[in-house]
Amino acid sequence: MKTFGAGPPAPTEDLLRELAPQVLGALIRRYGRFDECEDAVQEALLAAVVQWPAQGVPAHPRSWLITVATRRLIDQWRADSARRNREVTDALMTPSRAATAPAADLDEVDDDTLTLLLLCCHPDLPEASRIALTLRAVGGLTTAEIARSFLVSEPTMAQRISRAKQQLKSAGARFEDPPPVERARADVLHVLYLIFNEGYTATSGPGLHRVELTTEAIRLARVVRRLLPEDGEVAGLLALMLLTDARRPARCGPDGNVIPLEEQDRTLWDRSAIGEGISLISSSLTASTLGPYQLQAAIAAVHAEARQASDTDWRQILALYLLLEGFTPTPVVRLNRAVATAMVHGPQAGLELLASVEADSRTATYHRLASVRAHMLEMAGDLEAAQRNYLLAARRTTSLPERRYLELKAARAGVKRQQ
Repeated sequence: MKTFGAGPPAPTEDLLRELAPQVLGALIRRYGRFDECEDAVQEALLAAVVQWPAQGVPAHPRSWLITVATRRLIDQWRADSARRNREVTDALMTPSRAATAPAADLDEVDDDTLTLLLLCCHPDLPEASRIALTLRAVGGLTTAEIARSFLVSEPTMAQRISRAKQQLKSAGARFEDPPPVERARADVLHVLYLIFNEGYTATSGPGLHRVELTTEAIRLARVVRRLLPEDGEVAGLLALMLLTDARRPARCGPDGNVIPLEEQDRTLWDRSAIGEGISLISSSLTASTLGPYQLQAAIAAVHAEARQASDTDWRQILALYLLLEGFTPTPVVRLNRAVATAMVHGPQAGLELLASVEADSRTATYHRLASVRAHMLEMAGDLEAAQRNYLLAARRTTSLPERRYLELKAARAGVKRQQ
């Protein structure tokens, strides 16, 4: 095929993952019909996986994918039309122009990745549906991969994604008319933040991490950063992800057990990611309006800059949490502020602040509330109460690595009591 160029092959998987949302966006912009366009794009990606390794990556891979996907789409519509013995309805496409639109015409439009992200993160969709649809349509993950990441069956995840598309249709969401970026980009950032958090500390299952989710969240945050380069909160979220994920190699021992931040071997931290994250947040804080993702990234940067746990500037972290609570006065932020308070002013001050978190119904049964309380009680010397709270936290968590860690902490507190 003439479009294939000479030279060494590009990393096909990464290239296809980058191009998939662009190709899907181009087709949806022209034809509508999310489901059918996505099926056509998947067939084009499969064709690329089969052909490119043998024939070489095309000189214009996006155009190649759009051409193949468009042909698949039109072939399917023609087959449907023949079976029904009538023309394709106007609801599917404009009769002559859509059926004959050249791929080059579609390829003239700008990168539609951001528009596709906005559509997938539509405010009318439930949170779980936004995450699943974003990973499927923009992230390029298969339904099976997403199902494994969230520990549900593939049919269950397929139903969730299908239902999300139907909800978009029912809500009248159109690709040509997404929510304004300034309003909807907060939904996009929130979805990427949730994807990253689920990957960094899995809420359930045998492993602490789900690397495919953290990797995809960082990749998509880079996409949004490229599309919105002046947005301080986009830079803040990317910096937060990089600075947090940099600690991942040191979070588990060879046996899979959790290693808390203060005990981690910091020589294992990814200094390249830390350098990029600190550079991003430093420039963002001086060039844009302050926001919660920037503040969280700044907190992560303070931790990252400490070569050992005793070097951590807890006073600066406490000041940043006070600012963050002004933006997002949630019980989780207050819980983190209580930890910083205990490190600066002593465990009793931290325990007093926990009282307001315990009174909030949203965190009354949160396992981390019990584990933080246990840690502060241990700092204060009340080992019996600390042991009880470690065991309570262990019962509440659905993460097996965290449960093992909390049970170990409870056992150690019990040993100390007997000494």
